[in-house]
Amino acid sequence: MKKFLFISALIAAIVIGCKTSSDSTNTKSLKIDFEPKSNSTVSGTATFVEKNGMVTFTAKLAGLQPGVHAIHMHEKSDCSAADGSSAGGHWNPTFKKHGKWGVGEYHKGDIGNFTADANGNGTITMTTDEWNIGSGDPMKDILGKGLIVHQGTDDFVSQPSGDAGARVACSGIIK
Repeated sequence: MKKFLFISALIAAIVIGCKTSSDSTNTKSLKIDFEPKSNSTVSGTATFVEKNGMVTFTAKLAGLQPGVHAIHMHEKSDCSAADGSSAGGHWNPTFKKHGKWGVGEYHKGDIGNFTADANGNGTITMTTDEWNIGSGDPMKDILGKGLIVHQGTDDFVSQPSGDAGARVACSGIIK
């Protein structure tokens, strides 16, 4: 009986160990560059890291006017228009009203506001289980979407986009 329990415990440890190691290698990451739009000089990068069902997003930007700016995920990865309009509207696969992330109704692309310092540099970070990288799930997959940085602040009320002003930077979320 002791031998049976020992073998059972050993098998369980091996199975659990294998599961843990495969989970730790199940990390996806993506780094993209912003390009200036609307005659701005904004530049920067965004990273997405998916691990254990959570995506952590970080954007680091430079060349902004000091103050508060909105950043949103848009429905297309197309940044070809000089004003960024080719990225379309906010990514909204659930057909909700525009709002503040995590409060009431909001688009999956309603990331929010961040502050640029006196030198025009700003950073924003968020983590969510409402996105993923490359699953093909139209409700969660961020690949093929665009990131837009706006000249102004998202008021979280005006429909459909928060009245955040001109699009001053764009990046396609593509591999």
